[in-house]
Amino acid sequence: MPSLKDLKNRIESVKSTRKITKAMQMVAAAKLRRAQEAAEAGRPYAERMNAVMGALAGSVAGSDTAPRLLAGTGQDDTHLLVVMTAERGLCGGFNSSIVRLARLRIQKLLAAGKTVKILTVGKKGREQLRRDFAEYMVGHVDMSEVKKVGYANAQAIAKDVLARFDAGEFDVATIYYSAFQSVISQTPTEQQIIPASFDAPEGDAEGVSTLYDYEPDEEKILTDLLPLGVATQIFSALLENGASEQGARMSAMDNATRNAGEMIDKLSIQYNRTRQAVITNELIEIISGAEAL
Repeated sequence: MPSLKDLKNRIESVKSTRKITKAMQMVAAAKLRRAQEAAEAGRPYAERMNAVMGALAGSVAGSDTAPRLLAGTGQDDTHLLVVMTAERGLCGGFNSSIVRLARLRIQKLLAAGKTVKILTVGKKGREQLRRDFAEYMVGHVDMSEVKKVGYANAQAIAKDVLARFDAGEFDVATIYYSAFQSVISQTPTEQQIIPASFDAPEGDAEGVSTLYDYEPDEEKILTDLLPLGVATQIFSALLENGASEQGARMSAMDNATRNAGEMIDKLSIQYNRTRQAVITNELIEIISGAEAL
């Protein structure tokens, strides 16, 4: 049975931990508001860019002059997986859920006889994937010194991916990140960026679409837009990841604070009962000694 001193020290230790988790929760809440605003502000641009490129791609589909980023290499043998996670932990299952989705995809590709290459963005994803797939990792992007994610960070990642594609290192590139829904809901997402893949426009459900004349032609416009589209998709994924990370950390620290409070209550009850037992024993000894006299 622990002594009163041990119980008291443990209570003080849990109280200190609760202060830390409460402070981290408040910091995450402040960062979440800014990150959520950035993610939501970037969505309309990314969606509009996707719609414009989708309309252009539909007009040149199947053409021999279609850009290579749209048509692909004509093969499906080598896959590059860009796994985006956080640089820090203490955010619940945020990192693990993204890595789990990527791991399932890797296992399916390897089972199908495909070649897999992994590019990690964020230390936590690299640490988890390195345990089982170290031989497939071809690069890592360190974001630990980045205080605020900007478009320049996405451009650097996109330039690396595009250079690898131009060098013929892979046929298909896919990014993995967590789409922000709410503080308690973040959805692990898989999105193919090379060859470019576009969703059908909502207004084109009945086959009615607006016709445009482009100058220069669609192929030349797509040649310039597709690299920008890759950078935009990566930037949008980074913003979504930032908001998801802070939401997950806020939720995890809130749960940790609640658990610390419950532990303090249990330890306080145990402390009081132990102290009462000690006092009772001392009284019994005193009474027993007095009766012996």
